[in-house]
This record gives sequence, C-alpha cells and structure tokens, in this order.
Amino acid sequence: MSGWLNYRLTGRFVESAASQVGYLPFDFKRQAWARSWDWKWRALGARREQMPDLAPVGSILGGLTRDAAEATGLPEGLPVVAAAADKVCEILGAGAITLDLGAVSYGTTATINVTTPRYLESTPFIPPYPAALPGQFVVEIQIFRGFWMVSWFKQQFGQPEVAAAPVEGVSPEALFDRLVKGVPPGSQGLMLQPYWTPGIRAPGPDARGAVIGFTDAHTRAHLYRAILEGLAYALREAAERIQARSRIPIESLRVSGGGSQSDVAMQATADIFNRPASRPHTFENTGLGAAIAAAVGLGLHRDFPTAVGEMTRLGATFEPNPAHAALYEELYAQVYLRMYGRLSPLYASLQRILRPSA
Repeated sequence: MSGWLNYRLTGRFVESAASQVGYLPFDFKRQAWARSWDWKWRALGARREQMPDLAPVGSILGGLTRDAAEATGLPEGLPVVAAAADKVCEILGAGAITLDLGAVSYGTTATINVTTPRYLESTPFIPPYPAALPGQFVVEIQIFRGFWMVSWFKQQFGQPEVAAAPVEGVSPEALFDRLVKGVPPGSQGLMLQPYWTPGIRAPGPDARGAVIGFTDAHTRAHLYRAILEGLAYALREAAERIQARSRIPIESLRVSGGGSQSDVAMQATADIFNRPASRPHTFENTGLGAAIAAAVGLGLHRDFPTAVGEMTRLGATFEPNPAHAALYEELYAQVYLRMYGRLSPLYASLQRILRPSA
C-alpha cells in the first residue's frame, strides 16, 4: 500500500526496503524481493512485476508530481525520502541502534526490539525486519495486547478515574498512576500473565491470560499495577530469548509509546529488568525516526549514527531500585516463568471444552 502511495506522490512505483515487515515474497536476509525460483511467489500467486522497486532508507524516491502538489498543498518537486516501517522508525527515533540497547514500546502492542548487524531469528522461522541502518536488522518480539490492557482496565474498572479526569483536566491514565502509588512493588503477590490474546509459538494458540495470588487485601489498584508488572515480566522474558540468540547482553532500555509517560510503568520496567530505563525526550519517536531518515537523505547529516547522535536525546532515566529489583527477581524466576507451563494444560482443556461442536 505504501508503494502505491509513493506512486501517487511521485509517479514512481517504489518502496523503502525497510518497510517490508510481512510475509510477502521478500528475502529478509538479502533485504530484496525473493529470487524468481523462490516458493513464496508460487504460494502467493504473485509476480515480480506486480511489486514496487525497493530503495534503501534515506534515498530520494522522487519529487511530488503536479497532481500530488495540488492535492496536498505542498510544493511541486518536493523530495520524497524513503523512511521505514513505523516500528523501525520508532527504534531509530529512540536512538536504539546497537545490540546493547533494548527498544521497548509501550503501545497498543508492547514490543522489545534490538538492532543487529547480522541476520538473527529470535524465534525460529520468524525473520528479523530490515533496520533503518542500511544492511542491518531489527529483531522484535511482541506482547500482542500491550497497553491495550490499560484501555481494558479503564473500560472495566476505571469509571471513577474516567469521571474525574475532565474535572481535574488530566487523562484517566494520569489518575491511574496516582491510584497505584500506594501499592507496593510486587502487588502483594498478585501476578498477571498478559496473554489476553494467544500467540502462535510463544505463547501457544491455546494460551489465555491469567491472574493468580488474590487475597482479601487486593483492590483494583493492585490489579492495575499487576498489569504493568505483567507486561514488564513478559518483555523481560522476550529480551532473554533475544540475548540467548545474540549472546550480547542488553545493558539499558529506551522506552517509547504512550505507556512510557507513566512513571510507575517506567520504574517497574527498570526494576523488573534490573536495567536503567530511559524515556527519550519525545514519545513521538516514530515521527522523529522518519525525520532522521529524511535528514540523512537530504544530506543534512552524513550518516545515520551521526544523525541519531545529533537529533535524539534522553529525557528521564529511571534507575533500578536494588531492593525492588531483588523482589522482582524472585517473583519472576520462581512464579512468573512457571505460570505458563503449569497453566498450559488447563488452557488446552478450556479450548477443547469450549470449542463449538462441528
């Protein structure tokens, strides 16, 4: 679709090589369309001539045509520069361009990514995406529901904050942060696994969400904090899978997305990972990453590392609290990592019992 958009803008059917994030007839190792004999063409019933030409990030795709200029109000001939897919731009805008920096995104889908100079599959047969840096790759693991779970909490349990937010002139999420300040790290033993939507391989297709450890001391504030902690646990588990494949430790985190505006979420992330977690100076890192691609393409900076160094900076950095990190380490290792294995047979039973009869 973006190739078609570029055609409407420039008259050329051309696309950024770093916008290929689906199982199209694309060779992820070569970052090019698959060779003519590849099975993907036959599987999809597609032909090479149906696909746009591919261009590296930072290249000039063309200039705005007269029709596009009239439709957009922008100058005719304005350069159109190849950027990348939204997540790839977000990672670039966060400045996470080396393997020791984990790029966490607390958006509707929560993700952790690293940029690597070599092809690396964190999950077998799930390829890394092309990175914004030419010839490099982005390894990603998703927690599909992510901060959608905050929206779910708001809809199901957050009516007081939703009602109070307009009166106080703040967002309901800001009031949720205030709500959980009295809840200690670890949520007094309330543990949440954020699989409200199952996966294909990790977790499996039978997976469901789980909350365990309820006592009469728990309130909706505990549940909200357990959501934030559960997402961070899941992302830490994902990060450990990436590190096992790359053999390079993630030393610090750059956290983007709307959820990064929550100080509680940021501190919990730092404590659960036991790594510094930094909020870039803007949470609109996708737009910043696209601007970095444009700056390199137009020659304002000589290369991507230089542009990242000049155009990105950190906002607040949250250092792990040693006592809290030690508590989370025990909860993560002794409870969270065991939850899915222990509950998986029950999920399969639920799926079998609830499956509609043929």
